[in-house]
Amino acid sequence: MIDHFTLKVSDGAKSKAFYAAALRPLGYAVAMEFGSSCGLGVGGKPDLWLAEDPGSVRATHFALHTRHRKVVDDFYAAALAAGARDNGPPGIRKDYHPNYYAAFVLDPDGHNVEVVCHAPVRAVARKPARKRPAARARAKKRARR
Repeated sequence: MIDHFTLKVSDGAKSKAFYAAALRPLGYAVAMEFGSSCGLGVGGKPDLWLAEDPGSVRATHFALHTRHRKVVDDFYAAALAAGARDNGPPGIRKDYHPNYYAAFVLDPDGHNVEVVCHAPVRAVARKPARKRPAARARAKKRARR
């Protein structure tokens, strides 16, 4: 299991603002700051570190997981609003597997950020089965006792 990872970024303040906004739908927030570097995470535990190092930026791809497709949609909208470039709108990627629902954006340094949900679409809740007339009559009779 991955505990944390670091992205090299060209502008720490710009990247911090971008990721704080883009990952808010997943519950991420800035948890720690050290100079021009910061750590973002959920519940105060940083697992994504941004380190300002303009000479070492190499675009990479990483994916964050969510249990809900709506979070994928919300991430995509928030990231675009924060200045990301589209790299694949929310949708099913059947090449990966039938329930692979993801969105991709490029951050200010060209990192390919993905949020993915592997859960199938939940079936529409069915109405409870209707009781048969005889069962309704027995229930009524018990209720009168």
